[in-house]
Amino acid sequence: MPSKEHHRIFRSNWLRAAVLGANDGIVSTASLIGGVAAASGGQHAILTAGLAGLIAGALSMAAGEYVSVKSQSDVEHADLRLEQRSLKGNSAMELEELTEIYIARGLTRELAGQVARALTAHDALDAHARDELGISVSSRARPVQAAFASACSFAGGALVPLLLALALPASWLLGGVIAGSVAGLALLGVVAAWAGGAPKRIAALRVTVLGALAMAITAGVGSLFGAAR
Repeated sequence: MPSKEHHRIFRSNWLRAAVLGANDGIVSTASLIGGVAAASGGQHAILTAGLAGLIAGALSMAAGEYVSVKSQSDVEHADLRLEQRSLKGNSAMELEELTEIYIARGLTRELAGQVARALTAHDALDAHARDELGISVSSRARPVQAAFASACSFAGGALVPLLLALALPASWLLGGVIAGSVAGLALLGVVAAWAGGAPKRIAALRVTVLGALAMAITAGVGSLFGAAR
């Protein structure tokens, strides 16, 4: 017997939000800490900035993700209500519309009609949502889930540079935070690629290079402000 396939599309909703949140948490918090440290900020100022960045970033990510995904959810519900009214008011036209969809996918008219009638009898709205509107159970917008995943993953990512800043001596802080955060980004890229079934090396390189560039630019700006004092 062949082994059962394990598809990853069902992870797409929460995985996107989690990866975005963790990546943003590492990069933004490390950049903030690096910028303050490069501007010759004291240990207290650095840790305060990092903690404030963690809290503010997690709340901002949660609110932004919720609003964004809720807008998508509202559109989906509006389309489903419209489809439900159309099914009640003109079921024959909707049945023909579903039949034409299956014909376009390669079925004969006779078979397409049989499939359309069977699916309509089982759950007409589900059939039209999936095959006409492209709305399926796996792709439905879930605002609360996305907001929670973004907030938690941002906080988890932000803890990496924050804990490094807390543990490292002042002389090693800037370089240590950047190096540790880059390593965290590489690990995030590998984990995200593993969860999504993508090439691990390319994913790790992508997030590492972009994140390191953002941190280097911010540290450079901080150095300029520090030199100007």
